[in-house]
Amino acid sequence: MARETTDFRGIIIYRQDYRERDLLVKMLTDKIGPAMFFVRGAKKRGFRLAADILPFTHGTYIGSLADDGLSFINVASETHQYHHIVTDLTRNAYATYILSLADHAFPDHHGIGGWFDQIAAALERIDQGVSPQAVASVIAIQLLTMFGVAPNWDQCVICDRDQWPLDFSEQYGGMLCDRHWYLDPHRLHLDRRTIYFLRRLAHANLQKVKTIKINPVTMRRIQTVIDMLYDDQVGLRLKSKHFINQLQRIEQKMGKLPTDD
Repeated sequence: MARETTDFRGIIIYRQDYRERDLLVKMLTDKIGPAMFFVRGAKKRGFRLAADILPFTHGTYIGSLADDGLSFINVASETHQYHHIVTDLTRNAYATYILSLADHAFPDHHGIGGWFDQIAAALERIDQGVSPQAVASVIAIQLLTMFGVAPNWDQCVICDRDQWPLDFSEQYGGMLCDRHWYLDPHRLHLDRRTIYFLRRLAHANLQKVKTIKINPVTMRRIQTVIDMLYDDQVGLRLKSKHFINQLQRIEQKMGKLPTDD
């Protein structure tokens, strides 16, 4: 098993107890994607890296990266925790969902290219107060390709026509123009606003986007499309997504979320 001691950027996904005084820390890294780190003595009082390995912490680390098995952290620098995510239940739920998606989308110990910066930007935007549901939708839509699902959001999958009206067909894996709607009587019958934002989110660079404003009804319709694709095409059902659904049901009962019209 090869190991390389190097500096890397990382985001703490979660951690779990290991033996009496140690921790296993799952981290998304810029160099080897998701990886599990063994941190000896992490539960001892006064442990020097205690603040650097808290969940939702982002920073630069120096350690031994393994191409298989456990990696190790030696030094941490320039770390910061996303405090608003930690203290706000809704932001925490969506941030957890994003990191869970990434953990499942990328195999451990493999580079993930520019995805690290996109996911780090997603957490930063949520921490800054951008709609967590909209930010999570960006990541969920874009990560579909990593699960082998690549919907064509931009043009008709039959004739490449990109003019309105368009509608999404799960059967054909993308948009159909009105000339080819007859091919799929079960197309989603989405309204123009929902399709517009699905296309925008599919290409959004969160490192450049500073705000996302989508009305709640359209956001619910977008979420329905995303959930359908993950349920039917990917087959991924995360506990973090189940928790978000529970939160939404509670908010709807309390009148904080509008019902679809």
